[in-house]
Amino acid sequence: MTDISMIEAALDEVAKGRFSAVRFEDGRVSLVLNVSGLDVRDRGQVEIGVKGKLLALDDVDKVDVVMTAEKVQRRLIAVGSGKGGVGKSTLSTNLAIALHGLGRKVGMVDADIYGPSQPRLLRCEGQRPEAEGKQLIPVPNEYGVPLLSMGHLVEPGQAIAWRGPMAGKALDQLIDAHWGGAEELIVDMPPGTGDVQLSMMQNHKPVGAVIVSTPQDLALMDATRAVDLFNQAKIPVIGMVENMAGYECPHCGEVSDPFGAGGAEAAAKSMGMPFLGRIPLDIEIRKSSDGGTPVALSDGPQGQAFRDIAKKLATWLDEQ
Repeated sequence: MTDISMIEAALDEVAKGRFSAVRFEDGRVSLVLNVSGLDVRDRGQVEIGVKGKLLALDDVDKVDVVMTAEKVQRRLIAVGSGKGGVGKSTLSTNLAIALHGLGRKVGMVDADIYGPSQPRLLRCEGQRPEAEGKQLIPVPNEYGVPLLSMGHLVEPGQAIAWRGPMAGKALDQLIDAHWGGAEELIVDMPPGTGDVQLSMMQNHKPVGAVIVSTPQDLALMDATRAVDLFNQAKIPVIGMVENMAGYECPHCGEVSDPFGAGGAEAAAKSMGMPFLGRIPLDIEIRKSSDGGTPVALSDGPQGQAFRDIAKKLATWLDEQ
């Protein structure tokens, strides 16, 4: 004959540490299930597992499950630049992948409303996010970093001709989503200092920002404006990254600097902020990005460059 101890033993097999307030009366089991840290799909799987296990017991005819979840305090890290074409999206992707590799619970928001590229970079193009109520459910991918992007909501190649308020509302939907257990969201910002950036900073207040620039003077002038925007919003700038810094000839091994060298490091020093590191100008990074295979997963020096920056970012987050 089934009793409470048998029911709790069955629950241990499928929901250990997540159930409480178990009752059994007249063939009916009721319990509270804590689903904190689980996304919507995982919650459903746990509930199905619980009901299946209990209904297999003698004398159990019905199972009532009440699910609860503790609110996760998520931290947003903005990756910004003063202009386009400096590799901001590639840096965002590989930082997220590298942080995930460090054991952190990371999600990705593609806030570049007008030019979304993260679905290609994380190889999940063509997928559509589901929704629960009014909240979107991030799109999963093979790398374990859930993503939301306008690229998941419009047809490939379709222009998004929205004014600032509409773009701001779209960004709110991407950020205020069902992120499950993700504790940190990397936000791939659009280039420049316009409406979308202002809406994100005012409504969602990132804990910090990473600025990326190429070494040449024109890019650094724009990066300085991005730094000033975050300073005005009282959002700490975690540091600056120099991208496309040095090109090694695959034939002779000679290193040249088509975009200059050391400019971002010098700019960071002049503004009194940390310099987080350099990313080389390398064809492997371009190929891996186009192919949706983040180079941060590779063992080569290209991947190590991103992982080193991610470690500095993780240290900064832990010190907060």
